Amino acid sequence: MASSSHRRPRPERRPARVPLVALSAVAAVALVVTLVVAFRPGGGSDDGKDAVSPVAGAEVSASPPAAPTSASPQPSTASPSTTASATAGAKKTPSASARASATRTSTSTSGKSSATGSLAGRIRPGTTYTGVATSYDVGNGDGACSYGPTSDVMTAAMNTADYETSKACGAYVAVHAGGKSITVRITNECPAPCQAGQLDLSQQAFAKLAPLSAGRIQITWNLLSPATSDTISIRYKTGSSQYWCGIQAIGHRNPLARLEVRAGGSWVQLARTEYNYFLSEQGSGCGGAIRLTDIYGEQLTVDGISVKPDAVQPTKVQFTRH
Repeated sequence: MASSSHRRPRPERRPARVPLVALSAVAAVALVVTLVVAFRPGGGSDDGKDAVSPVAGAEVSASPPAAPTSASPQPSTASPSTTASATAGAKKTPSASARASATRTSTSTSGKSSATGSLAGRIRPGTTYTGVATSYDVGNGDGACSYGPTSDVMTAAMNTADYETSKACGAYVAVHAGGKSITVRITNECPAPCQAGQLDLSQQAFAKLAPLSAGRIQITWNLLSPATSDTISIRYKTGSSQYWCGIQAIGHRNPLARLEVRAGGSWVQLARTEYNYFLSEQGSGCGGAIRLTDIYGEQLTVDGISVKPDAVQPTKVQFTRH
């Protein structure tokens, strides 16, 4: 049944006299109208009973249908921030130039690094340090850096502050006093009462600047990147195995900033000890590829170094001179 809102108002009846001919005409017209209504499409009823209703839950929109999407790609209108958000988490692929740079720095010493000692600690290139020099008997040449006995007497012990947990080990420094200059290599640590800026020189090195009787002299000193024909060597610490190892680099021209090993498909940075070995406590990477990084950011990768405790194994690489 149609709702009351769809019902047509019933016309008000008024008493009136109508001629018979007029009544006949009216009846004929009514008959025609009835027949037309009965035979129209959807026939006979306009009270809404047969109207098509939307399916429950479907959204009915008065807006025209959207135009079909073109098959050709359209330029993106997303802002850079939107694009970055949409691609967050996707693996980035380095450009060809980036890949070439990574390969070059990891396998070759040709060309100078663009860095200027950004990985350096307290001892930085291009900086002049002021302090005092004292002297000591180096004995067989061994020291805190664990390089072992050596016949090289042009060495020095660095004060604890600038030694920086063995980060100064192997560094070459130029020492100046009274118009004279010498070059020494850091192989040892000078604990307190040595102060920041102080160098404890071998007696042989001190004697080139002043008589040993002077005892203590004012100096300035600075980091060097010397010319050398030597290449870097690798040594595994006594007791090393595939389950635990200590690794040391010897003969590097520039101070060493990091030592990493290849383990599980990635590079793992090893912790540096005050006795100048890098430890892999769980054996990760022991006997595998080793990556060395100097304070200028240059990286050298060496492979084929087996775990041979206390054996000095040469490589064919050296850091670039600066």
